[in-house]
Amino acid sequence: MRKLILLVLCILFSSCSLMKKYPVEDRAWAFPEIEVFEKLDSQVNYPDDAILFIGSSSIRLWKTLDKDMEPYNVIQRGYGGANFRDVIYFTERILADHKLKMVVCFIANDISGSSDDGSPREVLRLFKLFINQVRSKHPEIPIMQISITPTKSRWEYWKKINKTNDLIKTYCLKKENLFFIDTVKRFLNDEGKPKTEWFVNDQLHLNKLGYAEWSNIIKDAISREIPLL
Repeated sequence: MRKLILLVLCILFSSCSLMKKYPVEDRAWAFPEIEVFEKLDSQVNYPDDAILFIGSSSIRLWKTLDKDMEPYNVIQRGYGGANFRDVIYFTERILADHKLKMVVCFIANDISGSSDDGSPREVLRLFKLFINQVRSKHPEIPIMQISITPTKSRWEYWKKINKTNDLIKTYCLKKENLFFIDTVKRFLNDEGKPKTEWFVNDQLHLNKLGYAEWSNIIKDAISREIPLL
């Protein structure tokens, strides 16, 4: 009980500090998509053993997620442009009252060349808050964070992006039931550059080949924690 009280106090303190820095008005663009999720929650009877996939457009555009993750049941909750700066406002609404087996997260827009970019350590701080928010509703389920993928379109920012990966990975290694799915090496060619053939024309979002590779890595990681029968 004492640990739970401390966790709640930590979340409240961190939330107040961060939400002053990132006002809710700046997150208004995401409201329509969050409301779609809530509508789905009211209409669809999701199974109690589902894996919730939360994140940005790579999760939203994953058209074969259900099939790729079979026989696991999934809930798909990705929206375009998502970053940790806004996800912290919507975590509770996205988690809703689902009884989950696992949460899998991929968010890749906090460092993108935008004037709103945070530093790697700022992104880590937001990530920690997100994890604490999930833990307040699901104290023991596995949470998996997928590494930010190297892409040609954001290659000039890769040093900062990969520093973020490293910080999050190190944090995950210290926490029970918190896992980091490292996809980076598989998405780099022999020259150490992003494999352009696995992306659509924008060189940011995955194509069919890219999703096939990505899903294999992710499903393998999931199966190590929730073994297939």
